[in-house]
Amino acid sequence: MLRFAVRRTVALFFVLLVLVVLVFLISRYGGGDPVRGYLGANASAAAVAQARVDLGLDRPVWAQFADYLGRLVRGDFGISLSSKRPVADDLSSRIPATAELAIWTVFVTVLLGVLLARVSSMRGRFAGVLRFVLFSGASAPSFLLATGGILLFFVHLRILPVAGRTAYGPSEGLSGMYVLDGLLTGNLAYAGDAVLHLLLPAVAAGLGPGLALARVLADGLTSSLRSGYARTARSLGETESKVLWRHSLRNAASPALSLLGVQLGMMLSSLVVVEQIFSWNGLGQYLVRAISGADTNVVATVSLILGACYVVLNALVDLALAAVDPRVRL
Repeated sequence: MLRFAVRRTVALFFVLLVLVVLVFLISRYGGGDPVRGYLGANASAAAVAQARVDLGLDRPVWAQFADYLGRLVRGDFGISLSSKRPVADDLSSRIPATAELAIWTVFVTVLLGVLLARVSSMRGRFAGVLRFVLFSGASAPSFLLATGGILLFFVHLRILPVAGRTAYGPSEGLSGMYVLDGLLTGNLAYAGDAVLHLLLPAVAAGLGPGLALARVLADGLTSSLRSGYARTARSLGETESKVLWRHSLRNAASPALSLLGVQLGMMLSSLVVVEQIFSWNGLGQYLVRAISGADTNVVATVSLILGACYVVLNALVDLALAAVDPRVRL
């Protein structure tokens, strides 16, 4: 296991380096002039030329990349062309917002996946209906789920909020994650309101992946619960819950973890859409505004962060898969 973890970590660094190179090249040669975007379309040729010198864009590409890499290590992502503020300052409040939403989305995905898979693996008419729901609902797009959730829980039932992260204003805690900050400071009303604001966007982003995970996990559980070792465990006096959690779930987890690695990318892209719909002040909303404003520094930085998150999360999934299924380590 240790050897596999070392190999996977080395591969992770190479993938991250390739990602940094691609983002750098796209930010420099992906279309548009960052200097014109910074100075404005009416800037004189002399001002543009001087800005290129000041920003180091007149230097060779390899020198620009070395400077870019050094600034990344220092946490210097440049200046936003639209806000004229350091990108790092804008990220300080947006990264915790997206991180909190992502954590809750993964929680919804895994919880729904395991619970619905368990029910679907049972025999009976209801299980058959549930399997049909899993098959048809797994491909539902996040914007459709978000719209349906708004119509049902806000417009008709009026029980859940649909905009922002809380009705109480920004958190006074250190983490920037409103639920955690509310709990740590003892402000349960603040934490509860933050949870209510999280429910709709987290379910909208996590329901589709959760149904897909449940479908794959249910197939594995159905096969495992009817296998010879499961019957042997029952004959030895083990309860059905022990057979499920100790034996069957472990054997059914391998294909589910493989799917979860793929679903993580879909969840990250869903968060961009969901943050726009629910006015969630996170990286997704920041990225959309930067694209519409041709803010190349922000687009490059957010793309790099989201890409790095996807690569790291997939590496963690691979390690979990290797722990569950030793054949992966070969």
